[in-house]
Amino acid sequence: MERKAMEQEMLARRAEPGRHVLDHAIMAAELYMKSYAAATNPSHRALLRRKCAEMVALAEVHKLREAKNSLLPLHVRQISSQEKAILHESSRLNGNYFPLWDSDPLEGTFLPLPGGMHFSDPATYTMSRHQSDILNSWKRPALFCHSESAANDPSEKLMALRGPCDLVQDITTDCSVVASLCAAMNILVAGANKKPLLASLMFPFDHENRRPKVSQNGTYIFRMHFNGCFRKVVVDDRLPTSKEHVNRCLHVVDRRNPDLLWPALMEKAYLKVRGGYDFPGSNSGTDLWVMTGWIPEQLFLQSEDIDLNQAWGRMVRGCASSTVILTLGTGRLSPSEEEALGLVGEHDYAVLDLSQSNGIRRLLVKNPWCDGLIWNGDGFRDADQRTARRPPVGSNFEETNGPHLPGTFWMSLEEVAQNFESMYLNWDPTCFGHRQDHHFTWQVPQKTMRNTLAYNPQYSMRSTVSEVAWILLSRHFADQELQITRNARSGSLAATAKRVGYTGISIFENDGKRVQATEVASYRGPYVDSPQTLAKFAVDAGKAYTVIMTHEDLPLDRYSCTFSFFSQEPLEVEPAREDLQHFKEVTGSWSRRSAGGNASSPTYSQNPQFRISIPTATPLSILLSTANRDLAIHLDLVWSPGKRVISIGKKDVVASSGDYRCGSAFMHVPEVEAGTYVIVCSTFESGQFADFAMRVGSMVECKMSAVAGDGAGLFCSRVPVLSFAAGEERKQARITTTRLTRAYVVARSSNQPGQIGLRPSGAGIRISLVYGRGPHAEILATSGCGDFRELVTALQTPEFDIEPDRLRCDPLWLVVERLGSHRPMGRIEIEFLGDNSVQCGLWEDIAC
Repeated sequence: MERKAMEQEMLARRAEPGRHVLDHAIMAAELYMKSYAAATNPSHRALLRRKCAEMVALAEVHKLREAKNSLLPLHVRQISSQEKAILHESSRLNGNYFPLWDSDPLEGTFLPLPGGMHFSDPATYTMSRHQSDILNSWKRPALFCHSESAANDPSEKLMALRGPCDLVQDITTDCSVVASLCAAMNILVAGANKKPLLASLMFPFDHENRRPKVSQNGTYIFRMHFNGCFRKVVVDDRLPTSKEHVNRCLHVVDRRNPDLLWPALMEKAYLKVRGGYDFPGSNSGTDLWVMTGWIPEQLFLQSEDIDLNQAWGRMVRGCASSTVILTLGTGRLSPSEEEALGLVGEHDYAVLDLSQSNGIRRLLVKNPWCDGLIWNGDGFRDADQRTARRPPVGSNFEETNGPHLPGTFWMSLEEVAQNFESMYLNWDPTCFGHRQDHHFTWQVPQKTMRNTLAYNPQYSMRSTVSEVAWILLSRHFADQELQITRNARSGSLAATAKRVGYTGISIFENDGKRVQATEVASYRGPYVDSPQTLAKFAVDAGKAYTVIMTHEDLPLDRYSCTFSFFSQEPLEVEPAREDLQHFKEVTGSWSRRSAGGNASSPTYSQNPQFRISIPTATPLSILLSTANRDLAIHLDLVWSPGKRVISIGKKDVVASSGDYRCGSAFMHVPEVEAGTYVIVCSTFESGQFADFAMRVGSMVECKMSAVAGDGAGLFCSRVPVLSFAAGEERKQARITTTRLTRAYVVARSSNQPGQIGLRPSGAGIRISLVYGRGPHAEILATSGCGDFRELVTALQTPEFDIEPDRLRCDPLWLVVERLGSHRPMGRIEIEFLGDNSVQCGLWEDIAC
């Protein structure tokens, strides 16, 4: 019994919003009480009693929430003064000012003005060229109301629903807005047992008759949620009317009740927020978030991860408890596909009802266009399915909305999933007990760092209980984005969306600390073109997570955004903190002189290199990033006294970033001993050019500087090109100089593709500087610590001194040896780099 109680508790804490949360909590409390009565151990009885009390408290919270007439959860975080400044800064949009909502307006706001004047909103409502061509004037309701008796009882005629509502759009390009209004109508004007949502969104409102009220001076105020909070949107009652000879409508209208005014006013208020009647386009999830404050969730119906059975269950429960609004969106369709399917491409539809009978799950879908296409899928071509357009007997829609509406049609769940791209579910936020809004501004990093998370907004999240947290990222509307969408409007909505970029949410198990690399996320949400994206994440009790805003192709340099956290139990949320204390960032590039390629390339030593001096042992992180997402890059931290790394072996590398990765590379070393090291930044292929940025983090202050390129500031003395014929193993050339010289020797293979010669798997090479000959010869310097090494990368000797006085007694020879002589080997380029020029004689063969 106790086990069943624990199961019910888990379901209550992790359940979706709605009545079922309360049911699970009550069941868990009853089972804990029965377990308490049967237990004998005092400490166990105390535990069961406490668990029972917790479940009773949880049930009471949900009961109170159901009774509470609020748009917010019961517990809401108080924001800081800095965040308030961000919200106030976001109040100006499209030349208008939208103040934060502080309280409901007083009734006096809507009383007649002196002299019988009416309020006129000074805002400019832009229109497309086609809309402007048919626009006659802006008129007030009394001048275009279709009912002669409207003046006698204006609120009854202009604000009350009489029978089913059939909202449609005509010329205004806001299908998502009208679809949203259609889908939300039953909740906006809910029945007698529940306060209508509209009562908290539109003013003035007649609470006694449960409908909006006609303003006596033409002022209407809407409470809309955008740019981080609820805001005041003020409009007048003037609506655009078309010329007399044009039978078209410039605003949303109820075909069954043409006098109904408030939907057109709500549309006008929303379009004021979004830029005008020449609305560039949106999606209904965003529209409903703004108009109602209900949490938007987008299901990608074409995704392989979609679980239709689970989605259907959530939809049914949400509709039954009036906690969800459903809409649909199509993707791009060709004209022939539109004609064949009876669906409009890149268009939003309302879902008015759900039905299930004989194992078939159906959705009643409405096209908001006044003369739009009607679905004519395969199911409607069969004789026994011809009645499928009509609601099944006993459906909720038939009971609450009366006769079948024009432009609506029934589709099976499977047909919806096959023919629509997205489903939008907007959830009642009062289904959650707790909410936190965190507002921030974000300066987008330079392009070379955009393939990392180092500068992305990040928050630490922790819960004391296991539960499912809903995390909503909302990008604030900005004038610059509106201008971008207007300029791109000639293309498809997808092309327009690409111009304003994409955002997403990633969650890492990183103890709530900041994350730099993009790997190993516990949750990685899709990138969406919508201003909002939602993550639903199962939080384990006591574990801290890092929640990150991710992005692609964002065009602006600065954004204001909001992270909203919804949960049943309190969450601890705060900005994520850096794991290390000191960071340095340097920039560089792979160019013609420095794009050396990977460690197997003969030009590896030419790669950009940086010297780092570490005073005491410290953890070390190194992040390398480039703006080119397709460029595979890599990091090596190499033992070195700070001089340029010519070639590396396994023993030379302290740490690396692993495999070459596109766009960025990252390494974290738990502890690096004090000393001087060199960081080598490489691309996989040589000759790949790009700018890059590197960010180095540590717990102590470290000194960094670029390592000079090969031979920088030194004389370069080239030796005649060397080649070995078959059977030749050792060659030498005499070296002379005029004065004391400090130098070193570098050798590289210069074979071209298709030439016979050195290969990565070829014979080993050793280079030596030798005084004298025979048994009394003395080695001055040798490459590879005396070992033979393949010449897949540059080969280098240590530095040495050439003394002219000794050259008079003992000749100095440059000796090159190879292992194996059965094949020819050619084109080895050798050069001396030093503080003086060096002369080299001709190559001589040395007999074995």
